[in-house]
Amino acid sequence: MNAVSIPARPARHFLPVDFKVNTWHELKPYFEELVARAIHNENDLEKWLANRSELESIISEDLGWRYIRMTCYTDNREYSKHYQDFVENIQPQIAPYADQLNRKLAASPYVTGLEQKAGYKILIRNVKKDIELFREENIPLYTQINTETQKYAQLSGAMTVEIDGKELTLQQAGVLLQSTDRVKREEAYRKISARRLKDKETLDDLFTTLVGLRHRVSVNAGQPNFRDYMFKSYGRFDYTPKDCFDFHEAIATEVVPILNELSKERKQKLGVAKLKPWDKAVDADSLPPLKAFENGKDLTEKSIACFRKLDPFLGQCLSVMKEMGHLDLESRKGKAPGGYNYPLAEIGVPFIFMNATSTMRDMTTIMHEGGHAVHNFLTKDLALADFKSPPMEVAELASMSMELISMKHWDIFFPNEAELKRAKREQLEDIIETLPWVATIDQFQHWIYENPAHTPEQRKQKWNEVFARFSDTITDWDGQEIARDYLWQKQLHLYEVPFYYIEYGMAQLGAIALWRNYKADNRAGLQGYMNALKLGNLDTIPGIYAAANIRFDFSRKYIRELMDFVRTELGAI
Repeated sequence: MNAVSIPARPARHFLPVDFKVNTWHELKPYFEELVARAIHNENDLEKWLANRSELESIISEDLGWRYIRMTCYTDNREYSKHYQDFVENIQPQIAPYADQLNRKLAASPYVTGLEQKAGYKILIRNVKKDIELFREENIPLYTQINTETQKYAQLSGAMTVEIDGKELTLQQAGVLLQSTDRVKREEAYRKISARRLKDKETLDDLFTTLVGLRHRVSVNAGQPNFRDYMFKSYGRFDYTPKDCFDFHEAIATEVVPILNELSKERKQKLGVAKLKPWDKAVDADSLPPLKAFENGKDLTEKSIACFRKLDPFLGQCLSVMKEMGHLDLESRKGKAPGGYNYPLAEIGVPFIFMNATSTMRDMTTIMHEGGHAVHNFLTKDLALADFKSPPMEVAELASMSMELISMKHWDIFFPNEAELKRAKREQLEDIIETLPWVATIDQFQHWIYENPAHTPEQRKQKWNEVFARFSDTITDWDGQEIARDYLWQKQLHLYEVPFYYIEYGMAQLGAIALWRNYKADNRAGLQGYMNALKLGNLDTIPGIYAAANIRFDFSRKYIRELMDFVRTELGAI
């Protein structure tokens, strides 16, 4: 067993080593110093940027811990209050200073020289975009939006159902959808669905409020709608909404027919007269659900072993997180839904949050979040915080590629060969299900924000129309129409991180291409993966994809080529 070496916190050059973020009053002098400082040459400008980066990293990490604690324990009022204090009393004060600092940088006569150095061109491009979008009147609106989005985590975290006399989180109850007992599956599905629907009006009202607030933000910033605002805000310089619509079209024509084939095959194998929504997660051959691990501890150890076999460095990344207590993996009451990898900007060692029960999906989730974590480790020594924050299309490439390349060592989770084959098949089938769902959520969002004054009834109609375009025609929803009407409410991205979803589709395509390279040559494929990740935010998205020897391309032709590869691999299992 390799010794785990815990990274040291980098030396501070601007703030005192013992400085902690408590109040705005204590932070303000550092911002004022940066605003006032004279810059006489390019070296001064680089030092100024380094000091700004240090300040922002310390603040970002403090916010990170407040968010982590709040989501780990949504029922802890102290943690919620601590997070809310930042959102209400610190964040709004930072925004106008951040804008002043951006303007100071953009106006500096030494920027031109700096732009010739690696990474600075991208940084300055982003700063100019932030200046263009910044409006003082949006600061209180963002505070309000952050307060509203917190309600989604609290509502979802409080959702439980009772099955066989036991209180279960919806994630725990979801495991029963893999039961080979159809009656048990239906009971679990109906109870989960009923529990979600209990809050449907509350969640509908919350979403309407968020759409209204977001539209006001975009109008204030001189943008026609929130979609256009977010494309600028996310720095989507490498593709347009039209490209997204082309992606939707390619998924509808190239992937949905395969989804239909799989559903038809599933219906036949299960021997059911009608394929119902509760028949979608069970093994098609009516085998009991795959169990990848026993508990959180077992999941951690097996994941470290899997990563280590791929490359010792990868194993070391997860080992460090384990040693530092940066893993909270098991589902429990009072925990927010979902899973994430939270980068901690100063120390450089992220935190993984999950709701694991014992399913294979939980195992792939830690492969996914572990890919994000590796990304953080590979960029942690870059000079500036901005260099370490890649575009989301690259961040998700790191995670989705890891899901696929890690399959080489899934025998650690599934020593039985037949189960290993099942696991790999499930993973590849999941890709065929994921791409249409990504297109569904993305197309729905475009419509939502292009039509911000829509009614809940119009929203429901549009949802059903989009859902029908990208779902199979085999599943029978008779009797479950209301559940289908509100299926979108379970997608936390719609509430918490709007327009962060198309990246999963683009990155999924990139991940298939990267896995294809890895299958052809393990060493070169993994090296390409690491080369791309090390670039952080130093290049454009196409440039970073090229470093991995893959294309940033979501044309119909390319999608067909990649899906043919997936089908071939499925056939070979």
